[in-house]
Amino acid sequence: MSHTAHIPSHRKPRQRASKSALRAGVAGGVLSTIAVAGAAGPAQAEPVTQTIEMPTITSGLSTAVAASAQATQQVALDLETQAREDAAAESAAKKAKKAKAEAVRKAEAEKKAEAAAKARAEAEAEERAERASRTAERTTLSAPSSSSSDNSASTSAPSSAPSSSSNATGSAASIVAFAKAQVGDAYVSGGTGPNAWDCSGLVQAAYRTVGIDLPRVSQSQSTAGTQVSLDNLQPGDILYWGGAGSAYHVAIYVGDGQFVGAQNSSTGTVQRSMDYDRPSGAVRVL
Repeated sequence: MSHTAHIPSHRKPRQRASKSALRAGVAGGVLSTIAVAGAAGPAQAEPVTQTIEMPTITSGLSTAVAASAQATQQVALDLETQAREDAAAESAAKKAKKAKAEAVRKAEAEKKAEAAAKARAEAEAEERAERASRTAERTTLSAPSSSSSDNSASTSAPSSAPSSSSNATGSAASIVAFAKAQVGDAYVSGGTGPNAWDCSGLVQAAYRTVGIDLPRVSQSQSTAGTQVSLDNLQPGDILYWGGAGSAYHVAIYVGDGQFVGAQNSSTGTVQRSMDYDRPSGAVRVL
């Protein structure tokens, strides 16, 4: 073979200029990017040697927390104030209720006191009227005797020395003892004991202790036995005011010029002298 003969080459054929330029441009761009990244890389990769404070964010957070705490404290104060106001209102309501109850109680007490005073005044007026009526009745009854004989006049005169209770014996003593034991009991119209009486109820109960049943009312009791004069009384005799058979009040003679009777609602059951209110007559049952 000739030394000038053509020997095939193992190198790649040259590319066209345009492709070479393109590749060169791409390569240049990549290298530029790497260069920029490389220049920026060391600045970002510096180690952090201190804490960076963020004043704006931290300051805002503190302000919000402080405002929230202040709002919570204000709510607590408002609740406490409301609780105190409620307690004060409740206390004032209780005091007002108590004061009203006290005022009502005082008004009722005053009303009762006025009613009691009125009742006493009425009872006293009733007693005065009753005594006046008895006096008038006695005057009427004694008028015929004033024109009678001297013997009749002396018989109707009151005794200057009435019988003593010490002379009472047997049934009379029991009747007197029962009557005296009731002194202080209340007077109630229609009362028959054991702690409240009217005049005839007391007399009937006293005689019942010795087994004697008397009529219930004073009119009938004034004729239940033998009529006796007021100067010849014995303990246990029944005294009456008004006429025999029409008496309006009765009592029991207990001796020593005294009688026991259920008088009225003001005085109750009392023991008094016959001079306090002299009876019209007397009747002896024993």
